[in-house]
Amino acid sequence: MPESPSADVRMLAPAQVAEVLGISVDEVIALVHERRLRGARVGAPARWRVEEQSVAEYLDDQAEEARRIALWHQSQEASFPELWGTGFVRNPD
Repeated sequence: MPESPSADVRMLAPAQVAEVLGISVDEVIALVHERRLRGARVGAPARWRVEEQSVAEYLDDQAEEARRIALWHQSQEASFPELWGTGFVRNPD
């Protein structure tokens, strides 16, 4: 009998996710409501659980966003001669 796709899904408590991300539990729940993290209420009484893989994907997305912002800031500081390869370069490496 084949395993279900959810058999290898690891679920974390919001407090664990909060510790990894360095934010509050309320912020973790807000990220779940915003669908930036995948989570569900499970058990009786119902408690929030967040997919571990979605936390990794969220961190990757945050790193990519930071990289793009840094590149944008870097492009805003470049002069036209630096971009075109002629003239004076303000900050040579």
